[in-house]
This record gives sequence, C-alpha cells and structure tokens, in this order.
Amino acid sequence: MSTPQQIRTGATLDVDHSDAAYRRWLKEAVRKVQADANRSADTHLLRFPLPEKWGIDLYLKDESTHPTGSLKHRLARSLFLYGLCNGWIRPGRPVIEASSGSTAVSEAYFAKLIGVPFIAVMPRTTSAEKCRLIEFHGGQCHFVDDPRTMYEASAALATDTGGHYMDQFTYAERATDWRGNNNIAESIFRQLELERFPEPAWIVATAGTGGTSATIARYVHYTQHDTRICVADPENSCFFEGWTTGDPDVTCDCGSRIEGIGRPRMEPSFVPGAVDRMMKVPDAASVAAVRALEQAIGRKAGGSTGTGLWSALKIVAEMVAEGRQGSVVTLLCDPGDRYLDKYYSDAWLAEQGLDVAPYTAAIETLLETGIWPD
Repeated sequence: MSTPQQIRTGATLDVDHSDAAYRRWLKEAVRKVQADANRSADTHLLRFPLPEKWGIDLYLKDESTHPTGSLKHRLARSLFLYGLCNGWIRPGRPVIEASSGSTAVSEAYFAKLIGVPFIAVMPRTTSAEKCRLIEFHGGQCHFVDDPRTMYEASAALATDTGGHYMDQFTYAERATDWRGNNNIAESIFRQLELERFPEPAWIVATAGTGGTSATIARYVHYTQHDTRICVADPENSCFFEGWTTGDPDVTCDCGSRIEGIGRPRMEPSFVPGAVDRMMKVPDAASVAAVRALEQAIGRKAGGSTGTGLWSALKIVAEMVAEGRQGSVVTLLCDPGDRYLDKYYSDAWLAEQGLDVAPYTAAIETLLETGIWPD
C-alpha cells in the first residue's frame, strides 16, 4: 500500500501534506463520495412468501438497487472515504483492487466519480457482464489465472504505478462504521420496526471479505439485540473450516464458483468471534435457492444470494420444527442478469457437474410441508 511518504512522482517523493492544490482536490473528492450517499435512497426489504400458519417471516435486504447494483456499493463508498481521509488515494494515481467482480464494479464507479484511474485484478473466470460493467465505469481489467495470486498481483501493480492498493480483504471490516451511520445493520433494524417480529431471530450473511458479517454482528452486540448471526460459506472456501477449527492459517486450493463470496484464505476482515454460527453450503444448493427465489418473487439474483437464502431456509425449517415464531433476514446481494451464462445456464451447470434437482426438491418439500428432508 502506498502511504503519503511513499507516493512516487517520477524520481521524487511527494510528502507535502499541506499542499493547497491537493487539499482542494481532497475536499472535493470527499464531497463527491458523500454526495453519492446523500442522493441514494435506502434499499428495500423484500418478503419471501412462507405459509402464514408457521408464524415466521423471511426477508431479503435488496442490495441490488444501489447505483452500481450490489451490496458492494456500500463497501466501495466506505473504502474510498477511508483511503481518501487517510491520504492514501491521490490525484492522478490509480486505485488497484483485488476482486471477483462486484466490488471492482463499485470501485470503478467511485474512481470515475473523483477522477482517478482504476484497475481491477480479477480471476480470469469472472463473468463477462461484470467485466463489461467495470469498463463501462472507466476501469481496466487485469486477469490472473490463479485467484490466490490476486493479492500479490495487486500490490505489484500499485508499486509499479505509484498507485494505491485498496485491499478490501484487509480494510472492509474497519472502513465501515459498525456502530451506525446508516450501515446495513442499522437499516435492517429500522425497516423492521413496524413488522410483527421487529427483532429478527437470525440474520444470515455470506462472506467475501467478511466485512458485512462483521458490521452486522458488531452492530447487534453494540445495540444489545438478541439476534444471532449466521454466515453461509460456499464450496472451495476456507471460512467455515477456519471458524470451526479456530485456525487462522487455513487455506483452500482453488477458487469459489460462487462469485463474490468464498475465499482461499482466512481474510483479515473476517471476524470469526463476532458470529454465532456458520453453514457450509453446496454450490448446487446455492443455485437451486436462487432459482427458487425467482419462482417465489419474480427476481433473478446472483449465486451469493442463493448461498444465504439456502441457509436462511434451513433456519426457518428448524424454527418450524421447534414451534418457534419470529423473523429471519438474509441479503439479496446483486442482480442475476450478471450471471445468465452461469447460475441460470443449464449448460454451465452440466459443465461444472452440478445437479440442482435434489436441492430444488428439498426447498419445495419445505415450502409444502414445513419439513426439511434429511
């Protein structure tokens, strides 16, 4: 990461924090990022239809309605403010990010907003639509064959260009104000105030950086709610194993098929001690759940939404079995039109060897009988 003492300007170093032109640029950049938040309305809380007799309400926080179409818009805004106010993002210097796509789309948007170049370092398997959106917002795509090398490639690009490696996987949990300030957790609880179960029994999140689950869990503890936090983890990700074993050095040999979540290492922004439960979700189950969501509410969503929804439905089934009433919240992370060639493609499923039929049947059985098949 470039610090103010290390930013290069050709053969010299720029170390003047009081430079008037830079301070004017900084004030204007921060104003533009904050103005984006001021223009943005809150995102909707959608209801997933469940049988009334269960006395359980299931909600999805629809983060796909942000200007850049995903939950990562909140993160990107926070990261840009964090980098600007720390003096790390400088005029004319590129911002570089390691990302599987959605964060890069949002960061490209904010980079264009304040007038700095942006380079996304991504796995070569990233969906074509995400790459198109990054370039639409003025960003460049730099591909790596092995997702595990994104970090080193991003740091190297920052060194070579004199730019700033944003490093969402380190800074996501600290760039967001988890005490409030209209973060996603505060928004959820405010929107539930007039519902019949205003304090959810569970909130289910998924983990890419781990920043969202950390923000929600910290807010719940800080505000002294009884809500429990569950993190759903896909295949080819080490968060579940790291959480269950307590090993911060656990790794995974290959990248996640569910874009935006699942990581080959325990990321610094994942805070395992803050969450109450984790579930390992098969990738075929994630796809089955996201297709079931379209059947239920007429909305396509990305695979990470399916991972969270599968776990939320399992929790609903447990509540039904135990005769408990209450509410459960999960996230609609981004729109499905970014993944038509993946999670909505039967050819892609066959190529990946994924059979969604048994998981689709499990969801149908639950919604018809209230029983989760063994």
